[in-house]
Amino acid sequence: MDCIFCKIARNEIPSKKIYEDDYMLAFNDINPQAPVHILVIPKQHIPSLDEINTGNSDVIAKIFECIPPIAASAGLINGYRLISNCGSDACQSVGHLHFHILGGRQLPANMA
Repeated sequence: MDCIFCKIARNEIPSKKIYEDDYMLAFNDINPQAPVHILVIPKQHIPSLDEINTGNSDVIAKIFECIPPIAASAGLINGYRLISNCGSDACQSVGHLHFHILGGRQLPANMA
C-alpha cells in the first residue's frame, strides 16, 4: 500500500515512537499543534472511523485502552484532547484511521 501510516507501521518510514505493540503504534506528530502531539494508529489499515466494524473493533478497543497510559507517560496529567477527523469535510489528511493526542498546555476551546 502507498499509505504513509502503513509505511510508518512497517518501519519503512522512520518515526519517533512513543509506544508500539502488535496492534498499534503511537509516535510524535511531525507538525505538532500543541507541546505534546502524539498520533496513534492501528497497524491494520482502517481508512477512517466510518470503517470500524465488528471485524476490527477489537483493535480500536485496544487503542482506547492504551491512550490513557500513553498520555500519562507523555506527562499529560492535567488532561488532553483526543481528536479523530473523519472524511474530507473534517479535513482528514491521511486515509488511515488515526487519533491525535494533544496537550501540554491549556488548549483553546475552539481548537479541533
